Amino acid sequence: MYELYNYMWFFIIYAFLGWCGEVAFAAIKTGSFVNRGFLNGPVCPIYGAGVCIVILCLTPFSANLAVLFIGSVILTSVLEFLTGFVLEKLYNEKWWDYSERPFNIKGYICLEFSLLWGVACVVVVKVIHPLISRLVDFVPLTLGIILLCIAVSAYLADSAVTFVTYGILSSCSVIPLRTSPSSFPAVA
Repeated sequence: MYELYNYMWFFIIYAFLGWCGEVAFAAIKTGSFVNRGFLNGPVCPIYGAGVCIVILCLTPFSANLAVLFIGSVILTSVLEFLTGFVLEKLYNEKWWDYSERPFNIKGYICLEFSLLWGVACVVVVKVIHPLISRLVDFVPLTLGIILLCIAVSAYLADSAVTFVTYGILSSCSVIPLRTSPSSFPAVA
């Protein structure tokens, strides 16, 4: 079983990889760079949290592809629904909207993407995560802790700036500090 140190690295790494995937998908769809995260830095925390939850809950069942897939669909769908709901309540913006897709629930999740997340999680657990886990274990612990502290500090600072930008300054009409998600091109 993994320790907190490992999970913190997994969160940071998968949040970054998720951001890379989102940005690449948006670039292909729109032909230009779009920061798809709600933070300013290159992370999408939902991916880091999602993979950590899947690893924590489903690793014991990873030999059974059906359980891994169905469990991943359920866990990631619950996470995506709750995250979409909370972000909308906190920031009065809908960060993604599947309302136009069939079998959606309040636009936060839809069957198509829930199934896609299930497949993605199977690939992550079976192929990508063993490599990431070895990479984390390869880094000497002292160096890993120092790098992790830097990464977590940057993440927390970015989170604080985002909260201040949207939470406190969003009602100011002086200078918009960041483009709202409603001005992002739709990529879903």
